[in-house]
Amino acid sequence: MGAVFRREVRSYFTSPIGYIFITAFFAYSGIMFSINSLAGGYAKLDSMFYSLLTIMIVLIPILTMRTIAEEKRTRTDQCLLTAPVSLGGIVLGKFFAAFVVYAAAVSITLVMAVVVSVYGQPDWNVIVGNIVALLLAGGAFIAVGIFCSSLTENQVVAAVMSFIALIAASFMSVIGGLIPAVQEGKWYTDIIGGIKTAFNKLSFSERYYDFTFGIFNFSNVVFFISAAAAFLFLTVRVLEKRRWS
Repeated sequence: MGAVFRREVRSYFTSPIGYIFITAFFAYSGIMFSINSLAGGYAKLDSMFYSLLTIMIVLIPILTMRTIAEEKRTRTDQCLLTAPVSLGGIVLGKFFAAFVVYAAAVSITLVMAVVVSVYGQPDWNVIVGNIVALLLAGGAFIAVGIFCSSLTENQVVAAVMSFIALIAASFMSVIGGLIPAVQEGKWYTDIIGGIKTAFNKLSFSERYYDFTFGIFNFSNVVFFISAAAAFLFLTVRVLEKRRWS
């Protein structure tokens, strides 16, 4: 896994992807910081953190689109699949490499918190909680992106698939809200209600926004870790199928 990790981290900075990702994340978060905090003399960063979900949905597909799709396009995946390393090690190496680049981008939020602390008294518990939320949600998003990348050899297709999947996963509560209400007393009332509840519980955005409101719910931590593990497992299964095909 270590060799795959080092190779992937190096590839992010021998190509423009790593620089583009970090620069775009810095630029967007800087704009949101200026609008939501500096311009109004607001010592809290909750609005800025709240807005970062959007840029995560847009940028993470770009970060992950090449992870496996490019290997398949150039046929170098055959070398990986026959190398003396487990499929889990390959997937984890790629995951942690993308996560390191993502964490480097997220680090700008800590700088912003320090800037705010010069002029006010920010709630550091909430700030740390939000940074943890960014890392957790980002890890889950990256896992989804890597899974989508394993399904195709075209990077653009992988990015589009990831983008659609992340929108769907992030706004499942909105999708659930589109289910029409039913009259009380009908036999299927409980079923419809259960479906709406499930959509809300599985919505990445609802889980993430809890942190931005200062609510550190351990079940949300477990949710994001479980989601990342589930999609990484699915990626391993896809590679395993390709290995024996």
